[in-house]
Amino acid sequence: MLIKQDNDLLTQTGPGTPMGEMFRRYWLPVLLSSELPENDCPPVRVQVLSERLIAFRDSDGKLGLMDEFCAHRGISLWFGRNEEGGIRCPYHGWKYDVNGNCTEIPSEPEESGLCEKIKLTAYPMIDKGGVIWAYMGPKEHQPPEPEWEFVSVPLDHTFTSKRVQECNWLQAMEGGIDSSHVSWLHSYTFTKDPLFKNAEGNKYNQQDRRPAFEVKPVDGGLLIGARRNAENDQYYWRVTPFIAPSFTMIPPRGDHPVHGHFWVPIDDENNMAWSYDYHPARPLTKEEREAMERGEGIHVAYVPGSFRPLQNKDNDYLMDREAQKRCETYSGIEGFAMQDASIQESMGPIVDRTKENLVSTDNGIIMARKVLKRACVALRDKGETPPGVSIEHQKIRSVSKLIPRSEDFLEAAAEDFKVKPGVRQTSV
Repeated sequence: MLIKQDNDLLTQTGPGTPMGEMFRRYWLPVLLSSELPENDCPPVRVQVLSERLIAFRDSDGKLGLMDEFCAHRGISLWFGRNEEGGIRCPYHGWKYDVNGNCTEIPSEPEESGLCEKIKLTAYPMIDKGGVIWAYMGPKEHQPPEPEWEFVSVPLDHTFTSKRVQECNWLQAMEGGIDSSHVSWLHSYTFTKDPLFKNAEGNKYNQQDRRPAFEVKPVDGGLLIGARRNAENDQYYWRVTPFIAPSFTMIPPRGDHPVHGHFWVPIDDENNMAWSYDYHPARPLTKEEREAMERGEGIHVAYVPGSFRPLQNKDNDYLMDREAQKRCETYSGIEGFAMQDASIQESMGPIVDRTKENLVSTDNGIIMARKVLKRACVALRDKGETPPGVSIEHQKIRSVSKLIPRSEDFLEAAAEDFKVKPGVRQTSV
C-alpha cells in the first residue's frame, strides 16, 4: 500500500507537480503520424499532462504543438485555418507559426510591434516510426530523439495504435507490469487471438497459475521476471522491462510480433494508452497487420471518429456473461486491451492505494513505484536527470525463455535483453 501523500505524488502530473515535471523530461508520444498526414492539413487537438494544445503541420511540413487558445480572446485554434506557413485564428485573423510566435495581427499597424510581444507556449515535435513525439520540458535538457526499437525498425515491421483509457496513468501502467494476471484474466484469449495463439509458451501459462516473481534493477528501470514450472528441470521465464516513466514491453510468444505500451497522462483521471507491435527481423504479414487494424492482439476497435474504444464503461465493455460461463473469455469481455482496461477503470479514476493488500506477485509494482518516487523526488530536490531519458536505457527487449532452474535469469538471458538490429527476439 501507499500513503496518500505518495499516491498523490505519483498520480498528479499537471504543470508544476513533481511527476508532471518528470514526464516533461522525455519525448512523449502524442499523435500518430497519420493524424497529420500532409502539409496544411487540419489541426488536431492534443491534451497531455493536463495541458490543452493544438498540433499542426505547416506549408513546409514543419510540426507545431502549442497552446490551443488564441492570445487575443481565447478562441480555440482548432477552428483556425492552416495556411501559408502558420495557423490563423478565424475570429480576427491573428496568425501563429509552429513555434507559437504571432506573425500577423491584421487590425494593428506593423509599427506597433505588438506581434513581437505575443507568443503562445509551444513545444518541439518530431515524426519518427509512425509516431509524432513531443518534448515539453526545459529546452536546455532536451534529450536525443527516442530510439525504442519499435520506432527504429523499418515502417513495414511496425504498427502503433492508441486509445483513451478512463483512469489515471499509474493504475494502467501497473497492469502492464503485472504478469500474474495473464493466467486468469487472459487465460482463454491468448489461445485463440491470432497474434498470440499457437505459441509453445502458452501451455506454461495454463499449467502453472502461480508464478514466482523476481525483480532486477537495471539502468532506466526494472526487469520483472515471472517464472513458471516447465519440464526437464527448467523454468519458463517471462521477463517484462519497465523503463521510466511508463514504457513496458510484453514478453514475446513464438514468432509473433513483440508488443508493449506507453501510458501518457491526458490529465490526472485519463490517459492515452499507446500500443505497439513490431518484429525486429521481418515485415509484419498482411494477416498480422489486418488483425491489428481491426483491434485484435493488444489493439482495439474505436467509436467512429474518436480514439475511445468501442467497448467502454458506458456499455459495460460489451460484457457477455454467457461467454464467460462457457469459458470463451474468463471475464466475459473480448480482447486483451479491454480486458485490462475494464479492470483498471473499475478501480475508479484514481485508485486509493492506502486500501491495498499487496502480495509477493506485486513485487514488480512495488519496486516500480519506488523507482518513480525516487526519480521524481531527485529531479525536484536535486535536479537529477530521471532514468529512461538516456537512449541507452531504451535499447532493451522483453524475453520469454526456458532456463535451467539452477541459473539466474538475468545472467542466463543477458544477451537476449539487448537490441540487435535484424535479429529475431528470444521467445518460446
